[in-house]
Amino acid sequence: VRFLPAFDNAILGYHDRGRIIDDAHRGLSVAGIRVVLVDGRVAATWTVKDDTVTVTPLRDLTRADRDAVAEQGRALASFLSDGDGERVQVTAPQG
Repeated sequence: VRFLPAFDNAILGYHDRGRIIDDAHRGLSVAGIRVVLVDGRVAATWTVKDDTVTVTPLRDLTRADRDAVAEQGRALASFLSDGDGERVQVTAPQG
């Protein structure tokens, strides 16, 4: 699981983005949306507000994937808040 910033080269660096993002979500790659990779594919978006990282899956995640996303989200929240916060919220899938 990897949290990518907006406009990351992993997505923007390739003309054919199909290897990393599904056609249904391809618009996210040029919209400056922060995304979460699960097994090398875009599986969610993420935002941060008030030291809480909110992850919104683009599809159903397995329990193991959801746990891994939450774990990495807590690490990101801790980093962004200088270790003061480890809050993460994984919402229901979009759409």
